[in-house]
Amino acid sequence: MKIAGSVLDVIGHTPLIQLGPLVKGLTDATVVAKVEYFNPGGSSKDRLAVGMIDAAEKAGLLKPGGTIVEPTSGNTGVGLALVAQQRGYHCVFVCPDKVSADKRKVLEAYGARVVVTPTNVEPDDPESYYSVSDRLAREIPGGFKPNQYANPAGPEAHYRTTGPEIWEDTDGTVTHFVAGVGTGGTISGTGKYLKEVSGGSVRVIGADPYGSVYAEKGPARPYFVEGVGEDFWPEAYDPSIPDEIITVSDAEAFSMTRRLAREEGLLVGGSCGMAMVAGLEVAKKASAGDLIVVLLPDSGRGYLQKIFDDGWMTHNGFLAPEGVATTWGSRISGLTPAVLTSHKDDEASSRAKLLQDSGRSVGVVTHASPPLQPGEMRGWFHLDDPAEVRTADRLVTVGAAEEFDPHALDGVDGVVVMDQGQVVAVAASEEIVGQV
Repeated sequence: MKIAGSVLDVIGHTPLIQLGPLVKGLTDATVVAKVEYFNPGGSSKDRLAVGMIDAAEKAGLLKPGGTIVEPTSGNTGVGLALVAQQRGYHCVFVCPDKVSADKRKVLEAYGARVVVTPTNVEPDDPESYYSVSDRLAREIPGGFKPNQYANPAGPEAHYRTTGPEIWEDTDGTVTHFVAGVGTGGTISGTGKYLKEVSGGSVRVIGADPYGSVYAEKGPARPYFVEGVGEDFWPEAYDPSIPDEIITVSDAEAFSMTRRLAREEGLLVGGSCGMAMVAGLEVAKKASAGDLIVVLLPDSGRGYLQKIFDDGWMTHNGFLAPEGVATTWGSRISGLTPAVLTSHKDDEASSRAKLLQDSGRSVGVVTHASPPLQPGEMRGWFHLDDPAEVRTADRLVTVGAAEEFDPHALDGVDGVVVMDQGQVVAVAASEEIVGQV
């Protein structure tokens, strides 16, 4: 009989699936996806979790009945929770408050405790999720923090499992390996193995969001796609492994993610779409006989209310609705020639100057840098009294691609128009009403 002893026994050995409609007419090469959502926790992070806990147990860092503490909001937490559940450990995960309630509930469903921290604080702030996880790991008896960003067991897990699987399943014919770069463990470990076993002939390509540091195309800035990219260089990443880093925009990543579901039947996350965009860029230049393996790290089930939701996509500027004659962007784009954003600690004189220079009467207050997620608009200020920061509940936020609806202005003082996380227009209600 073929019966697994536990869910941990079925981690790995995920399938390679050849792409069809997505690459038809694009390339003579063969493009296949390594689909990691077949792991029991739904992502490639299951491999990482087992590797880190195995290493901790061997080194005596994690004792029976101990507690695993990690700052994570997603796949790594699920993987660690699975391992903890099977081996008798407790789990505490620290998540920033912008993480959806659904993601927190998944972690709690596996028996983990979730601690929520504020998003809009500096990394060294005592309340940041980095600082809180450090403190809890120190204070909880038997606490252990795996720290996926610096733990060498992460890349090692992929060196021992993901790389050999790809080599064996392609009979040693793989020519290119493409993966997103987050902590750096997947591309470093898998890429290292494939380069060694092939004598250096396999090319390793990383996919990186615009705004991340790996491609080094300008200063780090925020982006929408989750689980990949960084604003610092993790110790788990080996920069000597990738032969090339391809940058991919949020819009490209999300569009490809939806295409993978609709054309290939692969319901995957946004970082998978990002990796596939890079994979197809590689495929366009490849030759007949080349075999390109693109690693798709997770499932799309955690993104049904974002990437696969037309309303969210439209509101955030990633999808243009059909049959809409007038959008918010086209209606009031001429009202605000300058982007008016301000941090709460700006002086009133600076806020007043922003408004006077642009000829506007309203500016917004945010505690985060663009791209802004829904709910990150913290307040607003008016030229009449720029010292007063008013709450955001009197300010409506709309997407530039959404259909213009003057009734949205009923009972509010102003409107902020967003496009892919950027403020493109700010105006008081009376200014817009006068244009209707």
